[in-house]
This record gives sequence, structure tokens and C-alpha cells, in this order.
Amino acid sequence: MKAVKSAPLGSVAFVLPTARPAATATGAATPSDHPRRGRRITQSLRALRVILLAPDGHAQRDPVEVTAIRAREENPVPGQTPIEWLLLTNLPVQTLEQAQQKLSWYLCRWQIEIYFRVLKSGCKIEEMQLEKLQRLEPALALYRLIAWRVLYLTMIGRDCPELPASLLFADEEWRALYLVATHRLPPDTPPSINEIIRMVGGFGGFLNRKADGMPGPQTIWIGL
Repeated sequence: MKAVKSAPLGSVAFVLPTARPAATATGAATPSDHPRRGRRITQSLRALRVILLAPDGHAQRDPVEVTAIRAREENPVPGQTPIEWLLLTNLPVQTLEQAQQKLSWYLCRWQIEIYFRVLKSGCKIEEMQLEKLQRLEPALALYRLIAWRVLYLTMIGRDCPELPASLLFADEEWRALYLVATHRLPPDTPPSINEIIRMVGGFGGFLNRKADGMPGPQTIWIGL
């Protein structure tokens, strides 16, 4: 990324530490499928409206006015690198609520990226090579539902592992899965989502070791 100039206010990095308002926001620091264990953090928020000038060689371009939002973990856990983000938006930020809203949008980015990874690598939509729109549109509609299903199973398996598997799988689905995975007759009461998701992941290569956490989207889509 090329460096850009700012207006007479100075560079974004120097302006933000004195910008107002300063407030705090709490959220997850680590993506849910990251190999490290996620943790909750508290960040200070500072926002300022700045003007970015065109880089050298592009002087004919008009300046761009944006809002710079700096989210910084002021008191990190000892031994952990402070979590800090610098976000730029073309939307004005005049209140704490507006700054928190933009930060919450940014936190959704990782799941969106995982979703499209499932679409491209799991569903292989780029390999369909359909040439006619009337064939491409229904195919994409179907695969988008499949990708959503994979991501939903991955996320809810981590957020609500104690819920019964019958909320996500039909009786014939979880019973057949249980029978094949354990070589035992399925119980009368549905097992937990945690158990069933781990069984699905097992068919996709998930080793289910103590330190492995929950299955990721790749082992889920292969397992399904």
C-alpha cells in the first residue's frame, strides 16, 4: 500500500492520539477460526475527520475527506501484543455510538471472508464455468445457501455447543451420523451440538485432540 499525504492537520498517525471523542469498546480480538485462543479485549476509540491528498504523481486527483477511527487496546494482557486497528470510512462519525457502529461493521469482515472462502474453495463456484445467466444464477443461489449452512454450523458449534443437535439436524441425519461415527445405536435423546459437529468434522479430517478446539469450516464442508 502506498503512503498517502494528509491535509495540514498532519498525518493520520499523529492526529489520532489527540482526537476526540475517546471512549472504550469491548469485542473479540481473535477470529473464531484462528489457531490461537480468542480473548475479550477493551479498546479505546478515537475518531477524527481528515483530508487525504493524492500521492505523488497523481496531483490531478481531488482530495478525499474521510473519518479516521483508531481502536487501541490500552492495557493488554502481559505477553500479548496490543490489538490496534486504524479504520477509514467516508461516513462522518460524530458520536460514540457511530464510532462503535463502524467498529462492529469491521468485526464482521472476518466472517464475510470465511463465507466467501467456503463458496470458492468448498463449493468451488469458480470452477463451474457456466456460460449462461439462467444457469449461473440458480447455481449461485444454491451454493450460497450451502456456504451459509457450513459457516452457520461452524459458528454455532462454538457459540452454543451445549444445545441439542436436533436444532440443526433432522432426526434421521444425526442418528445416521451417530451410527456411522460410533458404530453404536443412537440414543433416544439427541446428543449435543458439540458432539455432532465434532463427528462431522471427523469425517473431514478433524483429529479431535484436546488442544484442537472446534472444527473449522474446511473440515465441516469436507465432513458434510
